[in-house]
Amino acid sequence: MNIVFETRLLFKRRLMEQFRSPIWLFMGFTTPLLYLALFAPLLGGIPTVGGEGVADAFVPGLLALFALSSGMGIGWTIVHELKTGVIERFRVSPVSRFSLLMGNVLKDVVMFLLPALIVIAVSSLAGFHIHAGGLAVLLVLLCLLTAVVSAVSSSLGLIFKDIGTLAAVVTGLQLPITLLAGVLLPISLGPTWLQVVAHFNPVFYVVEASRALAAGTIWDMKVLLAFAVMVILLVITLGWATNVYRKAVA
Repeated sequence: MNIVFETRLLFKRRLMEQFRSPIWLFMGFTTPLLYLALFAPLLGGIPTVGGEGVADAFVPGLLALFALSSGMGIGWTIVHELKTGVIERFRVSPVSRFSLLMGNVLKDVVMFLLPALIVIAVSSLAGFHIHAGGLAVLLVLLCLLTAVVSAVSSSLGLIFKDIGTLAAVVTGLQLPITLLAGVLLPISLGPTWLQVVAHFNPVFYVVEASRALAAGTIWDMKVLLAFAVMVILLVITLGWATNVYRKAVA
C-alpha cells in the first residue's frame, strides 16, 4: 500500500507541474492537430491510402506517433532536477524508487490520453470512423507504448546527466524508430527490404495493430502480437529502469 500511496503523490506532483506550464499543454494539443490539418491532405493523391479513407489510414499512425513522443520529454526534466538538487533530496527520502519511476510514467500516460481523445474527436469531423471497442483497446495499447518510452527516457536522463548527450541519443533513436514503424505512411508501400527491417522495430507492431483496431477489428493476430511485444517490453523496461533509479537515487 505504501508504494501505491507514494506513486499517487508523485504522480500528482508531476501532473501539477505539467498544468503549471500552459505552453507545453498547448503544444501537446496542437501538434497532432497540425499533422492532421497539414499532412493528411497530402495523402489523398496516394491511391492505396486515399482509397480507404485518408483519415482512417492516417489517424491510427498519428496516435501511435503521439504516444511515442509523449514519453520522450521526461528525460529532460530528470536532467534538470539532477542539476537543481531535486534528485539529491530524494536520496535521503524513504520513498520507493519504483514509485519515483511510476510517478513519471503515469503522468506521461495521462498527458498522452487527454490530447489523444481530442484528436480522435476532431478527426471524426474529418472523416475518421469511430469504432468504440477498437479505439478503447487501441488507447490501452498506446498507453503501454508511452509507458515504455517514458521509463526509458527518464532512466537515460539519470544515466547521461547531460541534456546535450540525452538529446543526441533520444533524437538519434526516435527518427529510425518512427520511420520504420510506418506511422505517417504504411510500411506496405515500401520495398520488400524495408518491410523486412521494420519487423525488428517493436513500434511497427503497435502501428500495424493500431490500424486494425481503429477499423474495429479487435480479435486479430496483429493485435495479439502487438500486445505480446509491448507487455514483454514493458516488464523488461520497468525492471531495468527501477534498477537505474535505485543506483542513481541511492
